[in-house]
Amino acid sequence: MRSLQSEVRPEISPTRQEAEDAVRVLLRWAGDDPAREGLLDTPARVVRAYEEFFGGYKLDPRTILARTFSEVEGYDEMITLKDIRLESYCEHHMVPIIGRAHVGYIPRQRVVGISKLARLVDAFSRRLQIQEKLTVQIADALHEVLDPLGVGVVIEASHQCMSTRGVHKQGASMVTSRMLGTFRTDASTRREFLAAIATGRPLGE
Repeated sequence: MRSLQSEVRPEISPTRQEAEDAVRVLLRWAGDDPAREGLLDTPARVVRAYEEFFGGYKLDPRTILARTFSEVEGYDEMITLKDIRLESYCEHHMVPIIGRAHVGYIPRQRVVGISKLARLVDAFSRRLQIQEKLTVQIADALHEVLDPLGVGVVIEASHQCMSTRGVHKQGASMVTSRMLGTFRTDASTRREFLAAIATGRPLGE
């Protein structure tokens, strides 16, 4: 089973001052003057924004899923949380990936609070990512920690690395999925999940 701690971070992180200095270098490289009035506070603002954008590195998926509930009156059908807004960043160009995740599972004995499913998505999406890896990480974490009968994860997202640069293809979206347990082996279970998450909502809503 893939480890939940699959992201490797430097043992010694740069200081905030070093991070702000790096932003100033990029501003000069882009052709502007970080000392001009409009850019004086930009390095500090960028560093604060990055703390939010990449806050997932500080979240532990095991901790998020640790508290479960067994008093469910024997409930053993599919649980689905759909249209979870997703904001991530392409690890190749560091530009936004915006979309939504749909997460479903069939409990074996215990269930987790639905807010924890949304937090699990945030824990992995608020990192530098590619969508395929993000989909696997969410599904595998849920499968490993809860040990359900099956898990399904589908992500639909638009990538600014191809809409604002490169091929400049506006409106294109990418769909990835990960099916485990009964979601993979039972076609009717998979169809039920896909029917439950069907939506006509535009991305970004």
